[in-house]
Amino acid sequence: MDHCITRRESLKKLLKISGGLAFTGSVTWPLHTSISAWAKPANAKFIVEGLGQKDGYSVKDLTRKVFEAAGGMQHFVSKQDVVVIKPNISWARAPRLAATTNPEVLEAVIELCQEAGAKKVRIADHTIHDARRCFAITGAGAVAKKTGADLIFPRSSLMREMKLQGHRLDVWPVFVPLVEADKIINLPVAKVHVLSDLTLGMKNWIGAVGGRRSALHQDIHQTIVDLAQFFKPAVTLIDATRIMVANGPSGGSTTDVSAANRLILSNDPVAADARAAGLFGLNPEDIGFIRLGQKWGLGTYEYQKLNRQQVVI
Repeated sequence: MDHCITRRESLKKLLKISGGLAFTGSVTWPLHTSISAWAKPANAKFIVEGLGQKDGYSVKDLTRKVFEAAGGMQHFVSKQDVVVIKPNISWARAPRLAATTNPEVLEAVIELCQEAGAKKVRIADHTIHDARRCFAITGAGAVAKKTGADLIFPRSSLMREMKLQGHRLDVWPVFVPLVEADKIINLPVAKVHVLSDLTLGMKNWIGAVGGRRSALHQDIHQTIVDLAQFFKPAVTLIDATRIMVANGPSGGSTTDVSAANRLILSNDPVAADARAAGLFGLNPEDIGFIRLGQKWGLGTYEYQKLNRQQVVI
């Protein structure tokens, strides 16, 4: 078994991933500050909400607009970066069922990374259903083929014991490509969950590790926060174009789905989840992992205090 390594040690050198890794051969908010000011200081916290209001709006255009409002993808991705995108594609469900990240959002984010000069873009998720079926049915495989992004097949050799140093999780197997990336973009879908009430951005990291999922689901709110404090995405984009409002997280019927037509972009993972909770009519402080996220300093659920912007198409 590999010896335990820290995230810092792991980041020293990019893992050489080859061969079998790739599967593919409404509320109007006031603007508190100018967009250009968001870049100074670099760690200024912001939240952008995109709303598709017109019939037949382009999901890809909306994705581009929310990044433009935050200063452009180049604000998060530098030239020659290896970028790993972490969608939720864990279930072998068609996009219309809202169990997985909208492939149009995924495609737009990949293209934006490439346009920003990324050396390589990879898609990584430790799926629950068979990975090949998930890749095919969710549309992620077709997106990878179209864009040239690597779709990484999850396997045991890519899991390595690492020190999470969480309040509940100490050492746990981590999906190595995610920690070897120069930049990570968290790209979850918004939906209800039978155990954690909701699954949004912070919970998406359960698909970034191995180990027994049943163990991760014990004291699930603390588990979510332990993982969220370990993984450090450049930004979180919550796909709420279609949200699952019943029978989550796997769903299986269009009757479980509501069209919210929204995207939520933030560099504060707690704020992103807090805003998304409102789409379900829930108070963020009533959701255990959101409340704990603020308690342990990952961000704030008072998203109204961040630099805010809304874009509508």
